[in-house]
Amino acid sequence: MRIAIVSDIHGNLTALEAVLTDLRQTSPDLVFHGGDLADGGARPAQVVDRIRDLGWQGVVGNTDEMLFRPDSLSEFAAQSARELHPLFAVIEEMGAATRAALGVERLAWLRGLPRLQIHAPMALVHASPESLWRAPAQGAGDAELESIFRPLGQPVAVYGHIHCNYIRKFAGLTVANAGSVSLSYDGDRRASYLLLDGSEPSIRRVEYDLGRELEALSGCGLPHAHWVAGNLERGHFQMP
Repeated sequence: MRIAIVSDIHGNLTALEAVLTDLRQTSPDLVFHGGDLADGGARPAQVVDRIRDLGWQGVVGNTDEMLFRPDSLSEFAAQSARELHPLFAVIEEMGAATRAALGVERLAWLRGLPRLQIHAPMALVHASPESLWRAPAQGAGDAELESIFRPLGQPVAVYGHIHCNYIRKFAGLTVANAGSVSLSYDGDRRASYLLLDGSEPSIRRVEYDLGRELEALSGCGLPHAHWVAGNLERGHFQMP
């Protein structure tokens, strides 16, 4: 069985369509999404509709939760360093615009997404089993990964959230990050997704028309779209 995990699309329909073209070549038996579908991009409603039409199962992400439960952002901000508060203010503005673009019915669909998907040999979460907002970093040690993902009870654990893909194997456990379809933070602007062949994961990187997506951002009316565009162009996160 071959399973693809497509995560952190963030309203980037151009990148999603490029990934769909690549999926037609890799031909997985199943595709799961890893959450963070809509917020932070030019076409959030179109992305949600596309995922629903495809019938992919998946998990809820932190920005999905922020859209249907706005208090989740303020709760996380209250636990975070004060120097991050200007970032949260920007995210709140963008979230309000995305929430309005999605409408009540799409928000209800996001609310219904589960926090965990298990399809042996894989367990999928957005960030970690205990939190939608906190996840181990790319350089996390084996002991940290073991403590977080071993309790899921599957030999392969997959997550997203950090926008940096990697694969780590140790002590009978494989932990993999699928990276991000949009807003990669590893210096590679291409879309990223994970392909699982049996228990063997691999990362796929997919070129997409960045100029087309930048044009969509410039005309979509999303607050701070120029900041999103800059992060897309850099392939790295930069504070607004």
